[in-house]
Amino acid sequence: MKPVIPFEPVQSERIPTEGLWRYEIKWDGTRILTYHNQGSTRLFNRKQHERTLLYPELASFPSYCQADSVILDGEMIALGADGKPSFHDIMRRDLIRRTDRIQAAYEAVPATYMLFDIVYLNGEWVHRKPLVERLELLHQVIVPNERVQLAPAHPDGQALFQVMRSEGMEGIVCKRLDSPYTFGGKDGRWVKVKNYGDSIAVIGGYTLNGGVINAVLLGLYDKQGRLRYIGHAGTGKLTREDWRQLTERLRPHTISARPFVNEPDRHRDAIWVQPMYTAKVQYSEWRWQEGRTLRQPSIQAFVNQDVGQCIGPWSR
Repeated sequence: MKPVIPFEPVQSERIPTEGLWRYEIKWDGTRILTYHNQGSTRLFNRKQHERTLLYPELASFPSYCQADSVILDGEMIALGADGKPSFHDIMRRDLIRRTDRIQAAYEAVPATYMLFDIVYLNGEWVHRKPLVERLELLHQVIVPNERVQLAPAHPDGQALFQVMRSEGMEGIVCKRLDSPYTFGGKDGRWVKVKNYGDSIAVIGGYTLNGGVINAVLLGLYDKQGRLRYIGHAGTGKLTREDWRQLTERLRPHTISARPFVNEPDRHRDAIWVQPMYTAKVQYSEWRWQEGRTLRQPSIQAFVNQDVGQCIGPWSR
């Protein structure tokens, strides 16, 4: 079987309610499609890169699927110490390139396959069928076990999103029940609504590209009054002129010593500055309890706030 390009949701700030929708958890993992035909099972990610050897959890195909030939779509996740999906942990599995390390990673970081679609079944392409019919087929052939699960749905998208927000999880995916599965498609029949966190952080350094700042290094204070590095951001709602003005503003405040108590990522070319300026940052995840930095941080605006009020969660 030739790998296909999966259908993708579009991003939205609004949870759709008009019409018939299915609301699912947006699992924070890596998209994996399973191809089984003539006794052979292979796994590919959304970019059509093979991942078969990386996930022994799916090697025993008859233990979880009763189809003779099939293409399944789902998300491979790994649970962190808090029992929630951890993107960092699943990447510990997905980025392995040496086969002699696969077994140790398999034992240290168990993965679970959350199945949510089927596009081919027993010699027939079913991707043009509406989602509600594809889900019926999926439930008919899958036998859930500890490592293979059918992704659950919730009838109330707003309620599900509030749970995701309170639990600090990534968000939800909304799917029209009459939607076909378009290979390589991306449109409003599938919608993702992400739960973003935000914080006002202190700028403690920056990097340059062509003499203009292209990223800032950010921190928050702990209860000992030390500035702790939490991540760096170079994207967001800023224009080239905004970055140029920030460059002029920070240049006079350069210092030689690192202002952060911990060593930042990608600090080799960093220029340190006095912690005087602040920025509002949006991010998709921050597992600070595990010592992680912000995931996908973006600058929303540069703001005027007393740096002493930029306190991290370690102090709460």
